[in-house]
Amino acid sequence: MKPQATAKLYHRLATALTHLPWSWQRTLADTVAWLWGRIDARESRVTRRNLELAYPELGADQRRWLHRQILRTTARQALETLYLWTHDPADNLARHLKQRNGQALYDAALASGKGVIVIAPHYGNWELLNQWLAERGPIAIVYAPPENPVGDEFLQLCRGGDNVRQVRAEGPAVRQLFKVLKDGGATGILPDQQPKNGDGEFVPFFGVQALTMTLVNRLAERTGATLLYAWCERIGPDLEFALHVEPAEPAIANADLPTAVATLSAGIERIARRDPSQYQWTYKRYTLRPPGSGETDPYATARHPH
Repeated sequence: MKPQATAKLYHRLATALTHLPWSWQRTLADTVAWLWGRIDARESRVTRRNLELAYPELGADQRRWLHRQILRTTARQALETLYLWTHDPADNLARHLKQRNGQALYDAALASGKGVIVIAPHYGNWELLNQWLAERGPIAIVYAPPENPVGDEFLQLCRGGDNVRQVRAEGPAVRQLFKVLKDGGATGILPDQQPKNGDGEFVPFFGVQALTMTLVNRLAERTGATLLYAWCERIGPDLEFALHVEPAEPAIANADLPTAVATLSAGIERIARRDPSQYQWTYKRYTLRPPGSGETDPYATARHPH
């Protein structure tokens, strides 16, 4: 079966699942989260190690509690995303986006014609944020394409829309984004994925050196586009979210790269600390270590403590 046909089949299966009552889907997600912890799956191990690195001040009991909360919200977020992808975006926004804080700020930035860079950390539900951005006008979204072509076709099918342009995070992406911004358009960037060596700067993130992308800085410095943070925060157990849009620090566009990237990282951390259980702690954020530090991959030996 061709990747496109397989992706359509997966989409039909996801649609069938996400049209079940949300209480059933939430129970399924909570069961998955419990299973992750029970068998100490990858999600469980990575989360535990990240909490050890990012929250060394917490006691063991506090970290275990937060670990359980993160696994639960991560599993729910996966089901939420499938739900959002298989329901009409306009209906999603009308029914599930209960608060819209800063919407006028985004609209004004877009109307200025200077271009808008939306900095969207992996916090809350970023897929609902994508749908809100597309509601306001055309948006170019940068994404890391899955290695599996079926996965890529699935993303194109789920995220596609008249106002959504998906830009693969590859060589030509930067030129495409420059053009979008120079033309006064908007682009959305998830800034907290680890780039390749040579494509980022090591700066503190929760007190630990983390390789952080320079793309936001390069785009901002060269285009003068407006910088905004945006996220959709979960405010209830039943698909209830609040939109937040805030001005980002001007220093992110600083010509001094370490200063700019450190400012970006601090902004991401500030948002993640609002509710640590809603941040993507299942991601291996600290795999690459600073050259000459003598440090090794902190996830290589992560095991369940007995």
